Amino acid sequence: MSRKTLRALVGATAGLALAIGVPLAASAHVTVNPNTATPGTYATVNFRVPTESATASTVKVEVTLPTDTPFTAVLVQPVPGWTATVEKGALPAPVEVDGNTISDGPLKIVWQADPGVGIGQDQFQMFSAVLGPVPDTGHVVLPAVQTYSDGDVVNWAATPDEVAADDTLEPAPVLYITDTPPASGHGAGHSTATPAPSDDHGAAEASTTTDGSAGAALGLSIAALVIGIGGAVLGALAFARRPKKA
Repeated sequence: MSRKTLRALVGATAGLALAIGVPLAASAHVTVNPNTATPGTYATVNFRVPTESATASTVKVEVTLPTDTPFTAVLVQPVPGWTATVEKGALPAPVEVDGNTISDGPLKIVWQADPGVGIGQDQFQMFSAVLGPVPDTGHVVLPAVQTYSDGDVVNWAATPDEVAADDTLEPAPVLYITDTPPASGHGAGHSTATPAPSDDHGAAEASTTTDGSAGAALGLSIAALVIGIGGAVLGALAFARRPKKA
């Protein structure tokens, strides 16, 4: 087999591998996990923040909390190397929660990296918080702002309806309560046909099942493609080694 042919095969294989990897990297975005909760409970959620920059690290994450259906209690779990702050203030308008009129409450959670600390390339960080009591509503949008060490800022703020209309927008983390989470893809719309699981354990299990099924399907697809590439290369090698007819 000539070196030219071998280089062509290797190049084709590398190109296909790169084509697989690029969409996977581009699909990463800030999410909340689990993405379901039950009304009236105190939900423990994790904001998963990946770094998509090849030259800078994530040094600040801000999550805006709802003011029309506010959480009256917000607790954050300490993260080594980061300072977590729950910003509180006046709500735009008083809101009744569990029979009480609330005029102020938590407005934002801010995670700030200490000097020299950050989420680097091909890394992610989980930021945990307890939010409650969970309001009796369809879903809660939790816009996030991601700041990089080079000053770049990404606003993950598009609602599910906005993303369904334009999937090029940056989707906000969404906590689904009585609405059903999208079946697949961050641009899918939401439905109110089926209520969320009846407790936090069920919500976490449902989220894990959905994530696991999607991951398994993706893994099988990639494995099949890799096997196909390997078969093509081996076939080409076998063809090249066949004795030439006189």
